[in-house]
Amino acid sequence: MAVLDAFSLQGKVSVVTGAARGIGHALATALAEAGSDVVLLVRNPAAVVDQLADLQKLGVRAFAVGADVTDAAQVEQAVGQIYAELGTVDVLINNAGICVHRPALEVSAEEWNAVMDVNVNGVWHCAQAFGRRMVEQGSGNIINIGSISALIVNRPQWQPGYNASKAAVHQLTKSLAAEWAPHGVRVNALAPGYVKTEMAPADDPKFKPYWIGDAPMQRAAEPAELGPTIVYLASDASSFMTGSILVFDGGYTAF
Repeated sequence: MAVLDAFSLQGKVSVVTGAARGIGHALATALAEAGSDVVLLVRNPAAVVDQLADLQKLGVRAFAVGADVTDAAQVEQAVGQIYAELGTVDVLINNAGICVHRPALEVSAEEWNAVMDVNVNGVWHCAQAFGRRMVEQGSGNIINIGSISALIVNRPQWQPGYNASKAAVHQLTKSLAAEWAPHGVRVNALAPGYVKTEMAPADDPKFKPYWIGDAPMQRAAEPAELGPTIVYLASDASSFMTGSILVFDGGYTAF
């Protein structure tokens, strides 16, 4: 195989959770550009109609399936629907996530539970449901979107729930990778630094001196910049890689 051919996703089927905007939107586009058919697993399929049209223009099949990742029954139903429609899933990108900026003593039980439910339980529900099928078929590739927040304490904002949830995602990634490697299923995580999205207003004067000023590269990433890395992780180019946390942060964690 020629080296660039190893990055091709031609003939693959990829599922992306939380794909309606931001990082998830960019990752879905990158997977399609690499040749993969793409399923957007979102709470509201009506919100991604235009996105599906853009993906289909790239010459791949693109579908939206509705499910709340915090609801295990909905996820199981979505998995059944996707397999009935497409026959297989080769790649799962667990991207859905939320964040609450609040000092620890002010975080409500509802806020804590909401963050854990989406960021940890949502990853678990999808990994288990799709992983079961992947183990049965003897192949599969799961990529969890972690964060540098699993490795550092962010500032100036306090976000204890988010930090704890992403640390859990990193450790779950390693646990599943070790358990499922003998079954042909790889599990890795991508840990981005600050990326310009609605959830991370990197240009806000409250945050910019810390988020940007503290980073060696002196900028935040654009969502599309994560695309080539996700294609690497999703493709045969990373065939000997599992249980890894790939940090993508402009050097932020070097300091």
